Amino acid sequence: MKKRGEMKKVKKLKDMLNDGEHDDPFWWLLQKGIKPSFLCISIFALLVRVAVGLHPYSGANTPPKFGDYEAQRHWMEITLNLPAKDWYRNSSVNDLSYWGLDYPPLTAYQSYIHGVFLKTFDPDSVALFTSRGYESYIGKLLMRWTVLSSDVLIFFPAVLYFVLVYRSMRLGMGQNSDVAWHIAIILLNPCLILIDHGHFQYNCISLGLTIAAIAAALSQKDLVASVLYCLALNHKQMSAYFAPAFFSYLLGKCLKNKNPLLEVTKLGLMVIGTFAVVWWPYLQSKEAALAVLSRLAPFERGIYEDYVANFWCTSSVLVKWKKLYTTQSLRIFSLAATLLTCLPSMVQQILAPSSKGFLYALLNSSFSFYLFSFQVHEKSVLLPLLPLTLLALEERQPLLWLTHFAMFSMFPLLHRDKLVVAYIALYALFILVYFAPGGPSGRCNGSKTRDHSQTTKRGMEFIFSIAFHPLVMGLVGFCSLILHVIYLTMRPPTKYPFLFEALIMLICFSQFVLFTLYFNSKQWMLSKHLTSKDKQKKII
Repeated sequence: MKKRGEMKKVKKLKDMLNDGEHDDPFWWLLQKGIKPSFLCISIFALLVRVAVGLHPYSGANTPPKFGDYEAQRHWMEITLNLPAKDWYRNSSVNDLSYWGLDYPPLTAYQSYIHGVFLKTFDPDSVALFTSRGYESYIGKLLMRWTVLSSDVLIFFPAVLYFVLVYRSMRLGMGQNSDVAWHIAIILLNPCLILIDHGHFQYNCISLGLTIAAIAAALSQKDLVASVLYCLALNHKQMSAYFAPAFFSYLLGKCLKNKNPLLEVTKLGLMVIGTFAVVWWPYLQSKEAALAVLSRLAPFERGIYEDYVANFWCTSSVLVKWKKLYTTQSLRIFSLAATLLTCLPSMVQQILAPSSKGFLYALLNSSFSFYLFSFQVHEKSVLLPLLPLTLLALEERQPLLWLTHFAMFSMFPLLHRDKLVVAYIALYALFILVYFAPGGPSGRCNGSKTRDHSQTTKRGMEFIFSIAFHPLVMGLVGFCSLILHVIYLTMRPPTKYPFLFEALIMLICFSQFVLFTLYFNSKQWMLSKHLTSKDKQKKII
């Protein structure tokens, strides 16, 4: 009887495929559940990462300081050979001017663990002093494996955790193929792969911890979310881009509780406890703690360095900020501008905390930091891109547009690293996944969200029409394509050596500003939608 039943099921599946009812390439992945489909996509995503790792890295064969690859290797060398109290202190054995540690302690501990791994298989690659500028095939292979293992152990499980939570909440997921498409969009994020596995960094750790914290917060595990986010913050200080969103969402939930003071106290104790554990080696003396803090805030570098598509760098074409104002003044301007642009999003979440609103708040707060904070790097665009990939089913068209300009804003950096081939290949792969038959393609905008879109239409119509009008998109997209070609084939005028970088910066900045306005409006419309729902419930 069982065999007959199984045979009937197989026959039914074959008939459905033959009839064309399920010509969806994602459909077959979901027949046995989310986890098998996640495994298949993860294996493919790992192979893509391995392929990108075959390309050059930041600073390859460019002495005397090489690049980010050498910085990460040097941190392994320092943490492995010196006691923890000397990792952030300038000395005869730790010259901070040569890639001194400038990330929080959790990065240092990660460097130590990876240093042990390298020492086991290639001791010369982390030997004190003699390993500076060390470049070998086995060394590159081992370093690439440290990033891959970080992805597998932290980023991938965090994505699975988020997708399971997101699906259980039914936040925008319609058919089963939406799940597979969403997983593929997050794991095959071209910007993250290019920076971590091409340029060479470990953003997968801090971003993975952040995704896990978001999933925990969405599943009402606020204490766990606090710990995970604090760990992300202690791995890379750039994770502070998400701090206003976490703070306002968790505070808003506490204020709606019967005993808000108790809830806030519990969260506060978890935060203090997590920081105390991570910072323990540096809490023994005030001098040691201040030494670490001074390394985390390199104000001496100025408000910007390279051509990054944020407000300060873009406006410097007209206003010479560094010449007109002191570093102290610019710190105040930057802090004020960042907080002011974060404030609307924070207020909305404190007044009306919601799961979807929290995801938009993460997007808005990270954009505020990217556009206005002090010392922003091109790679920082990974932070606003992360929550948008988590909202991919809700914001499908903006995801394509932002990913395009996020990649474009990093193009000069990736060109210097000789990653143009990987850049083109990953962009093409992203387009193939994005437009895959059977992907959401508007299904997430079904009946459940139509009422909401009607509610929000008036408030966002102007912004949306500017940002995503086909003619505007076509024109801007064509300009970015032409600039790619010009950058690769022509030399800028001698008088303006960074002309092409400036043009790329201006185009990308204009799009990022429109995104910021659009997503802030979208978040505020969510609270209006929730209010109208409450009124309808009362009437019923």
